[in-house]
Amino acid sequence: MEREKFSSRLGFILISAGCAIGLGNVWRFPYIVGQYGGAAFVLIYLGFLLALGLPIVIMEFAVGRASQKSAALSFEVLKPKGTNWKIGKYIAIAGNYLLMMFYTTVAGWMVLYFVKMLMGDFTGMDAQAVGAEFGSMLSDPILMMAMMVIVVLLGFAVCGMGLKNGVEKITKAMMVCLLLLMIVLAGNSMMIKGGGVGLEFYLKPDFSKVKEAGIGQVVFAALGQSFFTLSIGIGALAIFGSYIGKEKRLTGEAVSVLCLDTLVAFMAGLIIFPACFAYGIEPDAGPSLIFITLPNVFNHMAGGRFWGSLFFLFMSFAALSTVIAVFQNIVSFATDLTGCTVKKAVACNTVAMILLSVPCVLGFNVWSGFAPLGEGTGILDLEDFLVSNNLLPIGSLVYLLFCTSRRGWGFDNFLKEANQGTGIEFPKKVRTYVSVILPAVILVIFFQGYWAKFFG
Repeated sequence: MEREKFSSRLGFILISAGCAIGLGNVWRFPYIVGQYGGAAFVLIYLGFLLALGLPIVIMEFAVGRASQKSAALSFEVLKPKGTNWKIGKYIAIAGNYLLMMFYTTVAGWMVLYFVKMLMGDFTGMDAQAVGAEFGSMLSDPILMMAMMVIVVLLGFAVCGMGLKNGVEKITKAMMVCLLLLMIVLAGNSMMIKGGGVGLEFYLKPDFSKVKEAGIGQVVFAALGQSFFTLSIGIGALAIFGSYIGKEKRLTGEAVSVLCLDTLVAFMAGLIIFPACFAYGIEPDAGPSLIFITLPNVFNHMAGGRFWGSLFFLFMSFAALSTVIAVFQNIVSFATDLTGCTVKKAVACNTVAMILLSVPCVLGFNVWSGFAPLGEGTGILDLEDFLVSNNLLPIGSLVYLLFCTSRRGWGFDNFLKEANQGTGIEFPKKVRTYVSVILPAVILVIFFQGYWAKFFG
């Protein structure tokens, strides 16, 4: 049976970007940019994104396109006889399932907050009451379970409609809406009286802050963010390579995906910082920024209920585009490994995903006493740590070694696949860099992640 293909190049770029654009780079990127010197940090980050993220994205696309399979079988198809690359398959399968075990819960929060904002639930609340509202949601396992189930059902329903009619058509529409919403929200935020200070904080390079935080610290923050923003290493992007033709070289396609991913993360800062500074509210990091700080900002704003609803609609689209992309990968694992139909793969994985997502939901209430990584941590932190600090770096290392070593697919085969078609060529002269230097950098990131987690 011939593999289904995207109907357009734009569909491929938007869906790959939708997979990379997630909640982490929307709520984490603006904050660390502000923390580490604004525009000065952005420049360092962009350098690392191109040097570190780009080659691995191209490799994932190349392995997918050459094998015409998901990561569950792509290594098997391309590996030389007598070699064993099963680790790539296991990391990919574990990574995609684990990522969704907590991502579905957080995506459910976004959808719920969109509804709450639309209904005017936060109107008239002070900062303390907004914080209490978030706490109340976390302590309600039934509500969180219901939202998680809605997200899982929505995501798999789209995948069940097929690649072209479901995943491509709906993700394309969502991504276009996401980009339009972002432009409208950023425009509004930049026109708020008193928002100029926030813009200056975000956009004006402040090298004294880089010095203050320590150059090493800033470099590691930029390195880490460039690496984790793309979810590389678990075959989440490789699958989309298997759905495209050979008309275009893969370097240009990967650059387009990186540009979109960075644009969304950057625009999130344009939305958040002017508004926070205009109303004298501290832009915190992580969940508190999205679920406590921002509803508080919208309460101060003229037409805040409207702008708040648009913001959480934007965040819901960012979350759901990733959910649909990763679910498509999970469905492909099932069809590649068992030969079952898409409908059967969707039905079985819907049940499995709901059950696998339950621990994360209960980790905030019924099982909140369980602190796997020390005081103040929960099941979500453990699942995130397993994906971000383990599977992503190890998986990226596997892709690098597979595409550059003679015991793997090999650099010449990779180069031939990456450079088929028209567009930007992947340079042959970076061979030493991608086969020696880049793997060493990833090992440093891996060990530094553990050091920061347990000894930092």
